[in-house]
Amino acid sequence: MIGSRLIQLVVMVLVLSFVTFLLMKITPGDPIRAILKVDDVITTTAEEEKLREEYGFDQPILIQYSRWLLGIVQFDLGESLIANKPVLDMIMGRLPASIALATGGLVVLFLISVPLGVLGAVYEGRWPDYISRWFALVGASIPRFWLGLLLIYFFSLKLNLLPVMGNGTLAHFILPSITLGVAMAPLYIRLLRERLISTLQSSYIEAAKARGLRKERILIFHALRGSLVPLITMFGLSIGSLLGGITVIEILFSWPGMGELIVQGVMQRDYPVIQGYILIVGFLVVITNLIVDLLYLVINPQIKQGKEVV
Repeated sequence: MIGSRLIQLVVMVLVLSFVTFLLMKITPGDPIRAILKVDDVITTTAEEEKLREEYGFDQPILIQYSRWLLGIVQFDLGESLIANKPVLDMIMGRLPASIALATGGLVVLFLISVPLGVLGAVYEGRWPDYISRWFALVGASIPRFWLGLLLIYFFSLKLNLLPVMGNGTLAHFILPSITLGVAMAPLYIRLLRERLISTLQSSYIEAAKARGLRKERILIFHALRGSLVPLITMFGLSIGSLLGGITVIEILFSWPGMGELIVQGVMQRDYPVIQGYILIVGFLVVITNLIVDLLYLVINPQIKQGKEVV
């Protein structure tokens, strides 16, 4: 399974690189005019032609793509048209901050979704279940940026407990992590609750009860373990949404991650930065899905090659 997934990883990166490069070429706008700061000028100047030749924009698309792909193989994503710095260095300088924020959001996500999902299933139809479903409903109705603004208003402006911008201390880490985790939690709460309710009513749980096992052991080692598989599947499918949501939150809290970098790249038509960002994010998504597949074997060793052995 690992070998086939690695082959899929290579194929996905190749396809992603080609689609990314092609999209940059058909996107409206001219990066050369962005460099020269002459967006309103229609006439092509000699300096523009010189820059096009210097950056290779006068070559056929396939030649440009082959050169860029060769650079990728050599871990070279090109140079920023605006900052005149290696794109890989610019991304790697900000990637740790984005990964740290994503990790904090995931911690908050599971600290919220697992207890509320379990309480909703165990106490179905009672007040803990109502609280679980209410939180999931309200959380799903609030946009991420508005949730972040509410947290800033109460905890920073009104109570003066937490800082708003930057990442200097652990306190700077709290609000953006809570915003990211709370925004994603409702989907996982509902999914875990529904799955766990179904699992608790299954025949093998009844058999475990008949053997005299404690309720806590049945819940944790039997019902909850089996119910985590769809949650991991959902996480693999939503990793792209997670990385996209980080961009909004990073800008809102002035977090020095990749969000500000890609926004500046889009605004300035810095195509190498955009291409590098999309490629790195796509690579992270594929790698995360590979890790998710491996986690299946940890949670349920009977799962092999996408089939469950009976």
